[in-house]
Amino acid sequence: MIHIIQSDGDVPAGLVEGELRRLGVEQRTIGLHISEALPEISAVRALVVLGGAMGANDDQRHPFLTELKRFIAQAMEREIPCLGICLGGQLLSLATGGELYAGRDGEKGTYSVMLTDQGEGDRLFHGVGQSFISFQWHDDSFSIPPAGTRLAFTGTCHNQAFRVGRRAWGVQFHPELSREIVAKWSSWSAETAARTGEFLAAFQEWEEEYLQVGRRLVENFARIAGLLPSPCRAVSKQS
Repeated sequence: MIHIIQSDGDVPAGLVEGELRRLGVEQRTIGLHISEALPEISAVRALVVLGGAMGANDDQRHPFLTELKRFIAQAMEREIPCLGICLGGQLLSLATGGELYAGRDGEKGTYSVMLTDQGEGDRLFHGVGQSFISFQWHDDSFSIPPAGTRLAFTGTCHNQAFRVGRRAWGVQFHPELSREIVAKWSSWSAETAARTGEFLAAFQEWEEEYLQVGRRLVENFARIAGLLPSPCRAVSKQS
């Protein structure tokens, strides 16, 4: 089972949930925004931590963030596969010794993400290609943790993805979105509401590639977590 941690009611699992269902992978969503309790760490096989409108250090307004960072740190100690998305990636960075860059390298809309040399050889990004289309919605960004490896970047945001340990990843971009979620987020402020048509038109233009990348990342993560069989490899016969 993959446990999905949701911190914001307006930031659902979207494509991640749908793709796991299609792949037949059992999942359970924990809604911290509705005061659901985190599971016992011993019961967690794999972990996806979603984004949210709050800041990763906004513990005073959202006390569950303190417990969530501690929970992520425990998952890292146990080498539980983890994928942190946007806020989730920022929390993973903080839980493993990184920093939050508040108000820095923000992006909203459709961007091209480029993989580093390390990213091109990384298991999570297997089959994605050297660059891909992503949807961004963040004002803050993360640093690469001291023991982390930088995997991706955009022209605006230097740190788009990292791996820490063997089986934990933080990404700043959103692989889980749908047109409905993009429209919802656009309504959050007058500034973004005025750009709703722009955001939706760009999403529609690149939707097919965007969805292919999101599905690939979800499938790769499920395989890394041991929840899907590894791809079969041809075995050559010897005389």
